[in-house]
Amino acid sequence: MEGRYEVRLAGEGGQGLILAGVILAEAAAVYDGLNATQTQSYGPEARGGASKSEVVISDGEIDYPKVIEADCLLAMSQEACDKYVGNLKRDGLLIVDTVHVKRLPLGRGALQAPITQLAEEATGRRITANVVALGVLVGATKVVSRNAIEAAVRARAPKGTEDVNLRALVAGLEWAERHAGPGAAR
Repeated sequence: MEGRYEVRLAGEGGQGLILAGVILAEAAAVYDGLNATQTQSYGPEARGGASKSEVVISDGEIDYPKVIEADCLLAMSQEACDKYVGNLKRDGLLIVDTVHVKRLPLGRGALQAPITQLAEEATGRRITANVVALGVLVGATKVVSRNAIEAAVRARAPKGTEDVNLRALVAGLEWAERHAGPGAAR
């Protein structure tokens, strides 16, 4: 990786995107030896309100901790896609969960992954969609190494759920391997 890479993970409260951002930043900083920052914001609702997590990863110093113009936007809801796609770089990667995002922005391609469905198939739990999404994102962008994201998921998964979350991660990584192709990474 060279330079600064900005990731925005956005959706609804309760989808686990804040935790996903923490895991991604930890994978970069702790396990891959890169610099990383993670910020978050969410609406006043505990579940269902807007939620976003931003991760900036760099091999150099990070002088501003927030996303300026995203290299990658993961949209886990239609509202998140509509709200944040305008701040995605022209050549940036848009990843959408096709279970929740039915309408793509005009003139923009997207990596369309059935993230929530993959979570249900791999683990029987929709709640693991955030970890499947990390697998798709890392598989498509290679922004952190597979070893780093696996170690971070293992370290951050609630006690007793490590195996389930690793299955979710692998489902996302393998989906990206089959569908993202070499042109997906931006």
